[in-house]
Amino acid sequence: MSATPVSRLAATVERLRREIQEANAAADGRALIELAKGVLVERLRCGPAQATRQLETLAEQASVTPLELAADLVNQAAQDRVTEAVGEFLVRASDELSAAVRLRTTESAVLSGGDTQRVAESVLAHAARPLGATAVAIWSAATDSSLTLAGFAGITPGEASRWRYVPPGVATPARRALTDREPVWIEDLATAGLPSVGPSGGRAVLPTVTGGRLLGVLEVCWPRPLEPQPQPVHRQLDALAELCGHALDADAAAAATPDVSELEALADGLFDSALVLRPHLDDTGALADFRIAHLNPAFVDLTGRPRGLVSGALLLEAYPMAGAGQLFDKVEHVYATGESFRTDRMTFTELVDQVPLTVVAAISITRHGDAVLVVWRVEDEVARLATLLQHAQRLGRVGGFEENTALGEITWSSQLYSLWGLEPAADPVPLAQLTAHAHEDDVPAIDRFLRTVLRYRRAGSAAFRLLRPDGVARHIRVVAEPVLDPSGHLLAVRGAFQDISAQHWTEVALSATRDRLADTEQHVAEQQRLTVQLQHAIMPAAEPSIEAFGLRIAVRYRPSGGDHVVGGDWYDAVVLPSKQVLLSVGDITGHGIKAATGMVVLRNALRGLAATGAGPGQMLTWLNLVAHHLTDHILATAVCGVYDPETRVLRWARAGHPAPVLVRGGKATALPLLSGVLLGALAEGTYEQDEVQLEVGDTLLLYTDGLIERRDVPLDECLERLLAVSARFEGTLEDRLDDLLDGSDSNTDDDTCVVGLQVT
Repeated sequence: MSATPVSRLAATVERLRREIQEANAAADGRALIELAKGVLVERLRCGPAQATRQLETLAEQASVTPLELAADLVNQAAQDRVTEAVGEFLVRASDELSAAVRLRTTESAVLSGGDTQRVAESVLAHAARPLGATAVAIWSAATDSSLTLAGFAGITPGEASRWRYVPPGVATPARRALTDREPVWIEDLATAGLPSVGPSGGRAVLPTVTGGRLLGVLEVCWPRPLEPQPQPVHRQLDALAELCGHALDADAAAAATPDVSELEALADGLFDSALVLRPHLDDTGALADFRIAHLNPAFVDLTGRPRGLVSGALLLEAYPMAGAGQLFDKVEHVYATGESFRTDRMTFTELVDQVPLTVVAAISITRHGDAVLVVWRVEDEVARLATLLQHAQRLGRVGGFEENTALGEITWSSQLYSLWGLEPAADPVPLAQLTAHAHEDDVPAIDRFLRTVLRYRRAGSAAFRLLRPDGVARHIRVVAEPVLDPSGHLLAVRGAFQDISAQHWTEVALSATRDRLADTEQHVAEQQRLTVQLQHAIMPAAEPSIEAFGLRIAVRYRPSGGDHVVGGDWYDAVVLPSKQVLLSVGDITGHGIKAATGMVVLRNALRGLAATGAGPGQMLTWLNLVAHHLTDHILATAVCGVYDPETRVLRWARAGHPAPVLVRGGKATALPLLSGVLLGALAEGTYEQDEVQLEVGDTLLLYTDGLIERRDVPLDECLERLLAVSARFEGTLEDRLDDLLDGSDSNTDDDTCVVGLQVT
């Protein structure tokens, strides 16, 4: 019988894809060889025929393929060292030739060795010892992942006896190679933390694979730490591992292995679907697929096809989507390692008439000699619904029951025993005895529920506190409905108990949380109101302008967008006893009452420090001590300036704050950034001070970052916009400050302070 269109299409697609890959690889190889010959023609000044002979001669001398030599020549030609590369090949040809001779000698010895012990001795004598190794161990892997020392050389019999058997789970270099199914190179065993047989030094541990089966491990031991080895040595040891695999395979074949006919008989005795798979190797001897060699009488195809369409087919032909799923990978792993695989639930998806069909099945995969036994049990609808119901009851903490009132028979689901705190073998509790297991305050509710269901023949429900035998009290809801015959007589009662303890305590906690939240909201609202009042009392939105000593000073303050984010920005402009003028702006980190009170502390402290006659740099140094030591660790930025009306000189300093902006002759520039860290950030800090000679008509702006900052724009761009707007100032100083606030596009919802000073 012919295969289905789906399987034929999948097999054809796979075959064509493989042929295309092989053709591409061959074309790439030919192109690489032609490129290498062209390089030789150009660099060695020879003809194409001579270049071909030269390439073949060098490859033969180096014991590599012409393609490998061509790749090496082209790689080095890319660095313009072809002539040196040819010389290198000629120099090292003798070394690689000797390696090839050793490999061929070892191969001959292995094939004639007869057993694994003689193979180990031949590998050490002919191949490993010339590489500096002093010991060789060949491990045989069992189906339970244990390791047996099948052959050794360079190791004392006493030590070999101690390492004769390694149980599953013991971490060794050989175990790592088996687990990773990749070669393991260890520079020094003493520092790797992995015990093993032989001397403590470098190790090369290579898995031995034959026909897709992982048979064991070849371990080569060096007495000293191992230097990185060249690629030819890696290839040589890979070849030796393959030779050892043949020896282990011969030993396994000599041992008693299950006959395929016995395995087929075993499969025929099973009540579940069973397949016997045999490995299908490609032309190179590598595992390509598995042939379905036998189907037992109970076999049921996953997609409902007749058994004749599956028997004898390749696994990927019969189930093409298995290659993209778990099935083929699990079969290949079991065949390679001998480790059994079992799962109660595996999902298969196959195409039936171009429609994906999903099937869930329990599956078991085991290796028996050179064959694999796959057993599956498709999960039917009834079993799937029962499993779904069981999970739903567990997640919902629900247990169902049925009580036959005529016969007195009671049926409980397994979840209900757990809910009541009873053993599965205990007798179910009849509905009539519910009051004996409930809190006395809930007895009236249960009595009403029983009358509704048993007397009035209507569905009912009740909630009560269940007093379990283990002393645990649970809040339970019971729901039930009567089952009546055609004449209206009560036959049974069906219903469910649900543990609602979590819901009950959640409602209690939610109610308590609502009460606490109401108190908290009231407290926060009161605190916020006081904060706003404090801020407005100290920082009015605008103060009368100061006009004296040839100066005009105006200030503006704009609170944030809402009372819930009261900030800590401050400003100050005051005439000192020395007839000099103190100008300052600052910004406390954070919001709320802490920021507002911190602002008051620093603002008043700065006024007191200014009365000492100290310069701005010294005042900020002292203010930093106040912020760090005499407050609840306030962090703030600030700009402080002292203007002398007689000389028109402004001395100023900054603490992590944007520099003031000077507007002169229709051009706006930011003053140079002076060094100075945040107030309160360090226990001791120094602040650089500078002077600015102001002229008649100059305008100086001190501001907080709430005037310019945008979340989506770099700060430098925000400052450039401020300079551009300031350069176009027109009208009085007050008008200019109002225009700045009205035209600000800041979107940080932060407070804004602006102090303007104009020399008249």
